Amino acid sequence: MPKTIRVSLLSLCLLLTCACATLPPGSKRDPRDPWERMNRTTYRFNDALDKAVLRPAARGYQKVTPRLVRTGIRNVLDNLNYTVTILNDLLQGQFKAFVNDSYRLVLNSTIGIGGLWDPATRAGLDKNDRELGQTLGKWGVPKGPYLVLPFFGASDVRDAFGKLGNDFSSPRQYIRNDWWNYGLFIVDEVDLRSRLLSLDPLLASAYDPYAFLRNAYLQNRDFKVNGGASHSEEDQEEQMLEQQGDADEAESSGKPPATAPQPPSSAPANPPPH
Repeated sequence: MPKTIRVSLLSLCLLLTCACATLPPGSKRDPRDPWERMNRTTYRFNDALDKAVLRPAARGYQKVTPRLVRTGIRNVLDNLNYTVTILNDLLQGQFKAFVNDSYRLVLNSTIGIGGLWDPATRAGLDKNDRELGQTLGKWGVPKGPYLVLPFFGASDVRDAFGKLGNDFSSPRQYIRNDWWNYGLFIVDEVDLRSRLLSLDPLLASAYDPYAFLRNAYLQNRDFKVNGGASHSEEDQEEQMLEQQGDADEAESSGKPPATAPQPPSSAPANPPPH
């Protein structure tokens, strides 16, 4: 992550500690979210930034960039960050997955030309998704309170430290050319947001979008830590958002949901950064 972004993030965090937001009428405090007033203030900032900058950029990117090109860009970015998964395979003692993912990285980096194509999947090598926040959870580190990070959205205290560790275990951290560094960061964020555009109507229809995202995120993270999920977090998160949306819609209409949202069996990107 570029240094200026880290500095801006820290500065905004300090400012937001003094911020205060009112809770929706009739809402009950969630024990998982003792910092809700501060988190809602951060959520509003992220939401305004998303509507003003990120969402229009994602729509433009999706409109002018062919699907095949977008797939290639996502493959390259995923391949570049795959060292995070490989490192956490080792930290979690997943040695079979470590060998699988190491072969996957080598195959896609060579035959796949830096990950532009994905021959590893066609060769039967599963794509896993492990990161430090999940590893810390499997080690027994408590997740701590729910936390909305400026720019980066839903998290908890454990995952916030995990994100920092993931940053330093990615090769992108060690690119010394600022043009490449900023360029990769911007392309990654815009591409990530473009794949979540289909979820915007679901979020807009939620009775309380903040609580909707909080519940979806915490359920997803609990499943990843306790349910042994290892597939792409993006598919997993999308299913969780859809299930949580059904429950939220039923609650707002006064009807109990037929069944409580269940963690999906397999795992687009993190929710929009609200």
